[in-house]
Parts: sequence; C-alpha cells; structure tokens
Amino acid sequence: MKIVIFAGGTGTRLWPLSRKNSPKQFDKLINGKSTLQMAIERVKPVFGLYNVYIQTLESYVSTIKEQVPELPLSNIFAEPEKRDVGPAIGFAFMKLRKQNINEPIAIIWSDHLMERPKAFQEGLKLGEKLILENPERFVHLAEEPRYAENNVGWVKIGKKIDERKKTSIHKFKGWWYRPPLKKCKQMFQSGNWLWNPGYWITSIDFVLSLYKKFQPEMYTKLKKMANSFDTDQESAVVAKIYPTMHSIHFDNAIMDEVNHSEMIVLRLDMGWSDPGTLYALKEAQQKSLTANVTKGKTLALNCKDCLIYNQEKNKLVSAVGLNGMVVVNTKDASVVVHKDAALDVRDLVAELEKRKMGEYL
Repeated sequence: MKIVIFAGGTGTRLWPLSRKNSPKQFDKLINGKSTLQMAIERVKPVFGLYNVYIQTLESYVSTIKEQVPELPLSNIFAEPEKRDVGPAIGFAFMKLRKQNINEPIAIIWSDHLMERPKAFQEGLKLGEKLILENPERFVHLAEEPRYAENNVGWVKIGKKIDERKKTSIHKFKGWWYRPPLKKCKQMFQSGNWLWNPGYWITSIDFVLSLYKKFQPEMYTKLKKMANSFDTDQESAVVAKIYPTMHSIHFDNAIMDEVNHSEMIVLRLDMGWSDPGTLYALKEAQQKSLTANVTKGKTLALNCKDCLIYNQEKNKLVSAVGLNGMVVVNTKDASVVVHKDAALDVRDLVAELEKRKMGEYL
C-alpha cells in the first residue's frame, strides 16, 4: 500500500505559533519533533519510507527535505498554489498513476497527534485488505470519541457488518463537520457517532473515475497536467493549469456525491487528536482537564486550565488568576484568548491580512 501524507495546510487557527512560511505541521511543538515527523514515524516501520509520499506546496518542499532528508524527491508532490484538497488529491492520484502504481492508497494528515499508533497501523493494514477485496469503495478510519468535541468532524456509523482483529467494521451513515456543541453532546451520548480524522483508504482507478463523473472539468485539467509529468514541460504546464483549478474540498467535490453503500467505517481507538486550535494543543498535552500546560520561561500563579507558551528565551511570561485562557508569546507577536474563542484566532489572522500586516503572517 502507498500512503500519501498531506502537508500543505497553513494552520491559521494556531497563529502565532503557525505561520504561512512555517505552518503547524513543521513546527517542533512537542518533544522536539514536528507532527509531520511523527506522522512519518507511525507508518515507516510497517510500510517502509519508499511507500510514503507527501503532498504539499512548492514553498514547503525545502522544509520537508530538511525534516525528512531520507525521503526521495520523487515522493514529494508539490502544488504551485493552494487550491484546497479537491484538486490536491486529484493531483496526487494522477502522480501515482503516472508511476504505474496499482495498489491501495491511504490518505492521512501531517498535523495530528496519536497516543496509540499500533491501533492506527492495524487499521491501515485492515483497510488495505478490504480495498484489495473490493477496490471500488472508501474505507474510513474513525476514532472512538472521548468527549463531545465540536472542533472536529464526526462520522455516523450503522450496523456492524464484520469484525476482524478486534476492529469492528460498520456501514457508513453520514457525517457532520464541526457540529454545534449542543448537538455534539447528543451525538456523543448516542454511541452512533465517531470522530472523523479524515483518514481513508481506496484505489486510484476508483477515485479518478469519480473525478471524471462528478468533476469533469477538473478531471480534464488533471489529465492535461498528467500528460506533462516526467517531461521538461511539466513545471510550466502545472504552473499554468493548477492555479485555474476550482478551489473545493475533496469531501464536497467527491465524497458527498458517493453512494453510502460505497463507504465503510473502521471503529478504532487510536488516541487521536487534532491540535487544530491553540486550546486543542493544550488538550493534547494536558494531564487533567484543569491542569495548566506551559512551555518556555513562564510563571503561572493561581491559574488553571491554561496554555502558557513562550518562545522567547530571554523573556518571562507570567500570568495570575487565569482560568481557561491561552497565552502565547513569540519573538514578534503575542496572543491572549479564552479557550471558548480559540477558533476565532483565524478571524484575527484574516484581520491582519485585511490590514496588510503581512509581516506577522
């Protein structure tokens, strides 16, 4: 099986830790490693690095080579411009098809954390077997929810259709991206909804046939680019065509059009988390709900449930009497935000762009 790790996001909700030139998947936020490096470590021992590919932006290629120097350049697929996941997955699958690859493909993400990687590895191996049995479907890897989290996607499961190696396989009944907290609590209590990390396994021909059927204009452009792959015209053709692609998420472009009978769900307990906001970064490292998480030169007095993160070695960041707050200090920018408003940091980034304060992005 081939594994494609997507590493082209900008991580605006983790500003100022995550920047356009150094997004969160490359920042060594935990234990001196980036989440990209951790994603590589989860799959390399089982599938081999030669079976791992990274989809990213051209501007991030040098960073990837620095963090994963042993990865061949041919295993890095670089987009000239960000056009969302719909075009990006089509581009990656055309690249794999050009290499005459005809085996199951797993899509995973570079900015997640995981406490039990062995469960994830077993899920990937089972998903590979299921696609070999029937290439014309998607196998989704879903996480057992630990609480009612409204900052992630959820997937609804139906009847159990099989069980292998203690992993239950369920019918797919639908999904919901970031539902309201009140609804999340109901979904969590029902037992019929799981967290959706966005990990899935499928086959190249099946996915490309879906592009041809549901996104014919995009498919035509993908084919034109593919005709130039491995020629001296590739860079020019891709630079000309790719920016004209419709910016759309893969879920909206393809997944929402697929019949539910063509998707199944593996129910896993991977200890997965997505540090997609500054407070989620705290949750991923906390020892208890009320514990503080600190990094760098900090002093917290009578504080609880806070993240205090300081990147400046010669400055002390101190806090007194805070509850549920995030305080982040970098060399050129700082932010203070309540945990309930952590998602709104992306609006702050948008305001910086609006005010033409690009030096802070």
